[in-house]
Amino acid sequence: MQVKANAKINLGLNILKKRADGFHDIESIFLPISWYDYIEITPAEKVNFSSEGIKIPSSADGNLCLQAYQLLKSEFDLPPLHIHLNKQIPIGAGLGGGSADAAFVLKAINEKFNLQLSTPQLERYAAELGSDCVFFIKNKSAVVKGRGEVIEPNEKYNPLDGYHVLMVKPDLFVSTKVAYQNVHPQLPKKPIAEIIQQPINSWKYELVNDFESALFPIFPELAEVKKRLYDAGAIYASMSGSGSCFFGVFESKEVEMELFKKYLWKWVEVL
Repeated sequence: MQVKANAKINLGLNILKKRADGFHDIESIFLPISWYDYIEITPAEKVNFSSEGIKIPSSADGNLCLQAYQLLKSEFDLPPLHIHLNKQIPIGAGLGGGSADAAFVLKAINEKFNLQLSTPQLERYAAELGSDCVFFIKNKSAVVKGRGEVIEPNEKYNPLDGYHVLMVKPDLFVSTKVAYQNVHPQLPKKPIAEIIQQPINSWKYELVNDFESALFPIFPELAEVKKRLYDAGAIYASMSGSGSCFFGVFESKEVEMELFKKYLWKWVEVL
């Protein structure tokens, strides 16, 4: 069985407060995009995980794909499986690739072995694997709240229809832990869902990612990427998640790509 696990971008990301359980309450809009990891699940004599493409820094035993299998195996009589991941979504980029992989493994095993798990049940399993995993169960544009597990899907939260989205990633890994250690929680002046109803050319001044102000002083190259996106003519540009990947929203693909020659870049569509 083969599945494609897509990435996401954030339209705005407010870090509201640190919770008693150590997590942070957030507010953001997640949009699924056409940047994929490829997962193959096959029968095996013993449980096994392998990967190709972008190197995964964690050990195979700790990989979220394997954790997703083990989580379901603890409650269902599943046979040994070989999970092979072709990793194409950059790691440490704020694109949710690892979370997507885990969620799509849950959905694939549910379908392959007819476990008959409902969407809410799959979301509960996904929440055990990681905050962002829950979003990828429905995989629809949504307002995301709580620690990332409160999902409110709505088609009106995809205001980028008709625009072109350019992803740009510097050769820089930003750990989520470092990002949260340096961010200062605060309440926004206006909800993100309200801001995105405004003309897109007003977003530059109001639709913010709180991690940018936390990380730009530590990693000046991040600020440079955002500047280059605006220099190239982006109507709006932002870091996705806790970085280090950025996206720019353009009216056309006639962009001076020389500005991004030292970075990894990719045109994507919102799904």
